[in-house]
Amino acid sequence: MALTLLEKIKVWLFKAVMGVFYGLFLLLSPRRDAALSGKKLPPVTNPLLLVSAAQLAKMIRRKEVSSVEVVQAYIDRIQEVNPLLNAVIKDRFDDALQEAAQADKLIEQETGGEDVLEDRLPLLGVPISIKESLSLQGMPNAVGVVSRRNILSTTDSPVVAYLKRAGAIPMGVTNTPELCMWYESNNHLYGISNNPYNLERIVGGSSGGEGAILAGAGAVIGVGSDIAGSIRMPAFFNGIFGHKTSTGIVSSEGEFPPCSGRQEEYESVGPMCRYAEDLLPMLKIMAGPNAQKLSLDTKVDLKKLRFFTIPHDGGSFMVSPVSKELLEIQRKVVQHLEADLGVKVQEVRFPELRYSAEIWIACMGLPDKDGKHPQPFAELMGEPGRPMRPFWELMKWMVGKSDHTMAAIGLTIFEALQPFKPSTSSFDIEQKESLQRKMEELLGNDGVFLYPTHPRVAPKHHYTLFTPFDCSYTGIFNILGMPVTQCPLGLGKEGLPLGVQVGAWRLQDHLTLEVALYLEKAFGGWRDPGAS
Repeated sequence: MALTLLEKIKVWLFKAVMGVFYGLFLLLSPRRDAALSGKKLPPVTNPLLLVSAAQLAKMIRRKEVSSVEVVQAYIDRIQEVNPLLNAVIKDRFDDALQEAAQADKLIEQETGGEDVLEDRLPLLGVPISIKESLSLQGMPNAVGVVSRRNILSTTDSPVVAYLKRAGAIPMGVTNTPELCMWYESNNHLYGISNNPYNLERIVGGSSGGEGAILAGAGAVIGVGSDIAGSIRMPAFFNGIFGHKTSTGIVSSEGEFPPCSGRQEEYESVGPMCRYAEDLLPMLKIMAGPNAQKLSLDTKVDLKKLRFFTIPHDGGSFMVSPVSKELLEIQRKVVQHLEADLGVKVQEVRFPELRYSAEIWIACMGLPDKDGKHPQPFAELMGEPGRPMRPFWELMKWMVGKSDHTMAAIGLTIFEALQPFKPSTSSFDIEQKESLQRKMEELLGNDGVFLYPTHPRVAPKHHYTLFTPFDCSYTGIFNILGMPVTQCPLGLGKEGLPLGVQVGAWRLQDHLTLEVALYLEKAFGGWRDPGAS
């Protein structure tokens, strides 16, 4: 859809303003660590690191390998790559080795056989990484905020408890942006995380540490959360799988910051992993009793599904256009589906998608059923003390004295200016409701669609500050409550991961997970960044 003259002027002005800010940022921001320049991750050499969690669990149950051996292999890998990635910000290696020894002892003592163990403890002895925003007993829960540096979790969040009960062994917690509200994982408490495929590129956010350590083979499965693409963007930038669940399936209780307003409707906690076969069993565990709402045991015949492709959002002046290589890889997926499965992939367009950013912003600010608005980010940034003063922090940042990143400061300034912005939320809500009706009508219970995960491959560090609304390619599906799986599709011309989102209507998570398995076989899935 062609832009109007007014929209073209808006595009020009937006790019001009962002360009000026980018120049100022480069002038005033601290220099990057030159020691990382030109370095790359070492290749994976231990074969235990190249096995899915499902297969590792089977090998451990059958005593083909001990849990202690597997956990030690991952400890060695984390110690090898984390100095380059800065993904794991606090480990629990001693506790993990003790828990692995207990798992091995339990297997030795089990008299009911392998099937009993698999049913009761499907992840027994398998290491896992956890996003730091989710409570893991004894681990930090600072979410990159300097004023929360001394806060430790006293309990496990429900989703972490479910995974531990299934036998998984947490290895540590991973980095996020401040308050998880940006799509680059950088803060002044733990520092910046680096992309395994190119250390000068971002890992995404807010589950960026998870994406990086998984892609770097320092973990096999992990847990992320997603309110605007915080699972899917890191999974895309780091070339792994990530699943945003249908709304209301996996509990976000025990995560900081807690949801307020109507944000719980948009938040999703979900699995991240290198191998597609781990998505479904992880989701079964993480959903707890809500797993029965999904048809996860239903066999899916891909040839009987209806496939759709949406090449882009139609052209929003607030969002970057989709790159040629990402448009091309999505076309290749369409061609492969049609040639191999004999299906017809229909191209569809939704004019409402042009307003994805505005829809997300409007919905994130809605009050709850009691009329209570979301807690301001300035308050959350200051906890447990007084609220952050964003304009004062901006001046401090300019002389290198702020405890906050420019992303966090910019977010609170944007929030502070919202009362002075002309309200268009009623139009945005109408667009959301229209898109929701059209999506439900199109997809039903047997339709899946392809859509870019992001307009560009992983950008250079800090560049997200000047493309703040590119996350609308993922965020729109949080607002719609739909299940979406990010699938890796190999590496592009710069050696950076390519990918695509596979979505379905609500509660049809099993459809997107089955397509993920198919695309992994067709396009090769995760690639070892050390070998690339």
